[in-house]
Amino acid sequence: MAIAYPHFFGSDKLTAEVALMGPTPSLPPVILTQDELKKIAAYKAVEFVQSGMVLGLGTGSTAKHAVDRIGQLLIQGKLKNIIGIPTSKKTHEQAVSLGIPLSDLDSHPVVDLAIDGADEVDPYMNLVKGRGGSLLREKMIESACKKFVVIVDESKLVQHLGGSGLAMPVEIVPFCWKFSAQRLELLFKESGCVAKLRTYSENGEPFVTDNGNYIIDLYLKKDIGDLKAASDAILRLPGVVEHGMFLGMATTVIVAGELGVRVKSK
Repeated sequence: MAIAYPHFFGSDKLTAEVALMGPTPSLPPVILTQDELKKIAAYKAVEFVQSGMVLGLGTGSTAKHAVDRIGQLLIQGKLKNIIGIPTSKKTHEQAVSLGIPLSDLDSHPVVDLAIDGADEVDPYMNLVKGRGGSLLREKMIESACKKFVVIVDESKLVQHLGGSGLAMPVEIVPFCWKFSAQRLELLFKESGCVAKLRTYSENGEPFVTDNGNYIIDLYLKKDIGDLKAASDAILRLPGVVEHGMFLGMATTVIVAGELGVRVKSK
């Protein structure tokens, strides 16, 4: 619940806009599904899009709504001259089906705006991303953005990264993956870390990213502390390609909840 996370919008270094959509006394409360909340946040994020922009197109169930909306506005003529840079093969296929013109970072090394979801958001707008498996391309594109708008429902808010008890992904090369998993687990032993290779549920085979790599999911029982130090330690391990902590990258976070839409910006 949004109201359970007052600290999320309480920093004096950040500003927040709250647009309440709650029921009036004469109307019964409206119960929205998680997907409906995601769609509300996504549509709010697309309000930041202007004609002529180069856009980073995110991956995942929430970002999908934003890409759909951009496609709709292009068809309606309300947006023009948009160039999209997709963060995954799946988003590439979606954008093509919607008629969104596409390019890449080689041709457009500076991106005006990226819109994407997140798996966790802490009070300082640090993120965990990559449970969908696209963290490397997401980080490449979103690190090249002038503005990075993150869209989530309120279930993604956490006190600290890893606080949901769900996976913190690390992309690794397939070579000697067990060795890499063991080193990652040892790295965060004091936090009760358990490292697991991500596999396909259908056949138990290793999940393979768009880049031909594997993903090790870290499950943490305690706060890992200094996130910058943790990031550096992970990236120093040979065999690690990238991790799913997006630190200091988000410029705006849009949270949709039962009490409305909240917008937090740096």
